[in-house]
Amino acid sequence: MSAVPGMDVSEFSANPTLLVATNRKPVNGATESPWFGPERAQLTVGRAKLLAPDSGRFTLAAMGLDGWRVTKVEVAPKLRDLIPQAPLPRDLLVYIHGYNNTFEYAALSAAQLSDEIKFKGETMVFSWPSKGTLFDYGYDRESAMWSRDALEQVFARLIENPNVGKIHVVAHSVGTMVTMESLRQSYVARGIPLIQRLGAVVFASPDIDMDVFKSTVARVRPLASKITIITATNDRALAVSGWIAGGIKRVGAADKDELKRLGLRVIDASQMGWGVVNHDLFLSNANVRQVIRRAIDGQPMDDS
Repeated sequence: MSAVPGMDVSEFSANPTLLVATNRKPVNGATESPWFGPERAQLTVGRAKLLAPDSGRFTLAAMGLDGWRVTKVEVAPKLRDLIPQAPLPRDLLVYIHGYNNTFEYAALSAAQLSDEIKFKGETMVFSWPSKGTLFDYGYDRESAMWSRDALEQVFARLIENPNVGKIHVVAHSVGTMVTMESLRQSYVARGIPLIQRLGAVVFASPDIDMDVFKSTVARVRPLASKITIITATNDRALAVSGWIAGGIKRVGAADKDELKRLGLRVIDASQMGWGVVNHDLFLSNANVRQVIRRAIDGQPMDDS
C-alpha cells in the first residue's frame, strides 16, 4: 500500500536532494559543474545535492531559484540503489523538462516545483540532452524523441521497485512528447502494472502535434483519466512551435473541449499568465501550481 503524499509540508526544504536520471553525456566525470552536457549518452542515475545561497535556511518557494546551485552529483550503479527500503513505499514525483534546458536548470526547476507544491516523497529529474540554447529547437526535439527508450527504462525500474509507491509525472513543453511516447511504450509492455503504479500525469504547455497526441491517447485509453493538461491559448512559444511545424496545432494551445472529449482533465490557464511568453506558468504562477497539487491529491478540478 502506498504512503499518502502529504501536501502540507515540503520535504525538499528539509532535505534538498534530487534523484537524477539522465541520458546526457557526463562532463568532467559528473564530478563538477556543469555535470552533464548536451551530447547524447547511455542512461546515468544518481543523486544530486543542492545548496541555497545561505546554506538552506529559506525555501525555494520563498526565494525562487536565484543563487541555488547543484553542489554534488553522486552517481549510482542502479536506480534501485537510490531508493532505500522503508516501512512503507515512498511516492515519487518525476519531472521531465522542456526544450532549452541545461542539466542544472532542469534540476533546479524540479526542485522548485517539488518545494512549491510541498510534495512529500522523493523527487526525480529526468534530463534528456537539450542544447540549452534558444536557437536549437530542432536538435532538442530530435533528442527528446531519441530519449523515449531511456525514459521507458526509468519507468520500468520504478515499477519493479517495491520501495516506490505512486509515481507522479509532471512534464513540460517538448518534455511532454518524450513522456507520452514513453508511457505508450510502457503501457504496451506492462499494461496493468503501469496503471496500478502510475499516479497523476500532468502535461504543462504540451508541445505535441495534436493529431499525434489523439492517436496516442487512443492507444493508452486506460491512462486517460490520470492525465491533466494545462493549456494556454496565449502561449507564444507554442505559437512559434506550431509555425515551425507547418501550422499544425500544439496540444498546449488547443481548445479545451476538444481535449476533454478524449477523456482528459483540462485546465485552461490562459487568464492566469500575464507575461510575454506564458510558457512556464507551472513554475511562475501559484494558481497553476495549485492545479498540479490537486491532480496529485486526486482532487476535482475547478475548470475540468
